[in-house]
Amino acid sequence: MADDDTDAGTLDERTENAALSEALAAEHAAIWGYGVVGAALDPTAQAAAVASEVAHRDVRDQVVTLLAERGTEPVGAEGGYTLPFPVLSPIDAAALAVTLEDGVSAAWVRVLDQSVERSTRELAVGVLTATEGRAVSWRTAAGQSPTTSAFPGLPAT
Repeated sequence: MADDDTDAGTLDERTENAALSEALAAEHAAIWGYGVVGAALDPTAQAAAVASEVAHRDVRDQVVTLLAERGTEPVGAEGGYTLPFPVLSPIDAAALAVTLEDGVSAAWVRVLDQSVERSTRELAVGVLTATEGRAVSWRTAAGQSPTTSAFPGLPAT
């Protein structure tokens, strides 16, 4: 049963699929970005970037399958993405990883907002939880404070 939200319009599978497509695009960007992160890390620290990339690939594959099962063409990855800042050190790499995780979180919050299926909301909560867990590690590595976000994916205001 869909959640009622008369102010924001009707939620349906179309709105859910659109939000999932946006989340898929964010996952593609994160996968690409972790290549940059890993390249800037010391070899002993690269395992964390690899694990993060694999996690995003797994989510990407789930979303591609879900959208294909619904008859929605999954959005493809871009050939490249613009970095938000130069990545010249391991600290920069960790900061980029935080940016990637925060971007993915924002997309999955939209999935939560636009979902009609309980299974989709459960997927979104699981992804948000995992994303924030990785972001905490990367914030620590980047020397950022606070290391946690009370509401991952929502703007800090």
